[in-house]
Amino acid sequence: MFANLIELITGRAPPPGPDHHGFVESVSVTITFVRQPRVERMILLCWLLIALKHILIIWACRLYPVPFHQLWVNFPTWLLGVLATGIYYGRARRK
Repeated sequence: MFANLIELITGRAPPPGPDHHGFVESVSVTITFVRQPRVERMILLCWLLIALKHILIIWACRLYPVPFHQLWVNFPTWLLGVLATGIYYGRARRK
């Protein structure tokens, strides 16, 4: 693009050769995704910790008077866990 602009401003003729000027015509990327048992155990451990956190938050909100509902703490944690787990298993299923 800038080469053509400079040619237009200076009035020079384009250099002889193909019209491609070194542009990339195609790119192909192959990604292999292998499910790893260690990562899946880590995901299970994280879900167990999320469940424990949910139980502790529910207990604390019932025991102490707090000005918010427990879901203000629990729902974002659950949502991010679902998002991360879904991305991992979604990539594993596509390959």
